[in-house]
Amino acid sequence: MTIGVLGAGSWGTTVAALAAAKNDTLLWARRPDVAEAINRQHVNPSYISEFPLPESLVASSDIHEVAGNCEVLIIGVPSHGFRDILEIAAGSIPESVPILSLTKGIETGTLMRMTEVVADVLPDHPADHIGVLSGPNLAKEIMAGQPAATVIALPDLSLAEEVQTRFMTPTFRVYTNPDVVGCEIAGACKNVMAIASGMVSGLGFGDNTRAALITRALAELVRLGIAVGGNPLTFGGLAGVGDLVATCYSSQSRNYTVGHGLGEGKALDDIIAEMNMVAEGVKSTAGVLALADKARVEMPIAVEVGRVLYEGADPKSSMMALMGRTAKSEGHGIF
Repeated sequence: MTIGVLGAGSWGTTVAALAAAKNDTLLWARRPDVAEAINRQHVNPSYISEFPLPESLVASSDIHEVAGNCEVLIIGVPSHGFRDILEIAAGSIPESVPILSLTKGIETGTLMRMTEVVADVLPDHPADHIGVLSGPNLAKEIMAGQPAATVIALPDLSLAEEVQTRFMTPTFRVYTNPDVVGCEIAGACKNVMAIASGMVSGLGFGDNTRAALITRALAELVRLGIAVGGNPLTFGGLAGVGDLVATCYSSQSRNYTVGHGLGEGKALDDIIAEMNMVAEGVKSTAGVLALADKARVEMPIAVEVGRVLYEGADPKSSMMALMGRTAKSEGHGIF
């Protein structure tokens, strides 16, 4: 089987490296020099450059070459460029190939999840062949060979199981889940919550504070997920609480890093300028808030993150505002 991956960022490159362990794998890199370095030096000079890549991994800057010659297509580009890249590749994508999104975000304006964007751009593609790969997956740890697990969510269980076997390695365990909606909502929301967790840490608050924040963040994920059709059990799994914990506690997380800098008093523009990668939560917070408003779901943590990001609110005041909210049942809005 040939796996095609669109996007040679840190996670796209990592997934391509995983796939290359058991499959012929093609990786699309936007820049020709990056593709050449991967093919000749077997390293991505722009991302995770400290890790060698499989010699069997073939990179190309021709998106049609990659999209048109695969039996499974993986898309790992930022949410703000997802539609544009897919539209360019659309004419080359074979009919009925499984398409998996790695992107954890909400499209600005349309409020579509990435699988909805795929269905919108490729209206004739089988709906049960469109899904996601999502979980607590920090690229550097996986490239270092540390044990990790993820979820492949596809409505077609037999297809999910077929793709599952293509990514299983001795250090990377893959589970299946039919709940694409829940996995995507969890992935988009956890980036927002990781910014909040980073702020709490940057402000100097301790483990009690962060544990409370992450637990209440999970409640917000569940509320929104149920409202838009997700299975509540998904949020107790790898794509839910697993991804939330990893992202909210790790300095490797881009969104946590943004939040930590904000908590320390740095300007958002300065934090972003120091990073070589996209922090999805910075853009997708607006989409998550709009989606929550549309679904009439309370997401107070996300609201405060939005105030800090877009209105210049003081991080400490925003975090403390959460403590002054009206008393509620722990299961408010859920059960």
